[in-house]
Amino acid sequence: GVNYRSGAIIHHATHEEGMEQPVHIWVPSIGVSGLMFYTGDQFPEWRGNLFAGGLAGQNLVRLTVEGDEVLASEDVVLRTVGRIRDVRQGPDGYIYLATDVRGGEAAALYRMEPARR
Repeated sequence: GVNYRSGAIIHHATHEEGMEQPVHIWVPSIGVSGLMFYTGDQFPEWRGNLFAGGLAGQNLVRLTVEGDEVLASEDVVLRTVGRIRDVRQGPDGYIYLATDVRGGEAAALYRMEPARR
């Protein structure tokens, strides 16, 4: 959307003239911190999906998006690595997660790899 002002539209029931409604919301909020559309080859079944890191939720969420509609939402990483500060696709096609410093724990960078079958 084009909601550039914090707090103006916070969920589907909040409206303000001239602003678009959100396409997807989390209740409770996951504290979105980093978004990435995946275009790589390491996870071919995830190509075109949107990934959202979560500070409050301490999770990585994969969203299946078609047009302006979210068809499915799945927690990929949940409370195992800490507060996810950012999510990015590397030039090697892997997904990288950056966590932040909290409670004496050091920040970390994780590389996600496909599960071995």
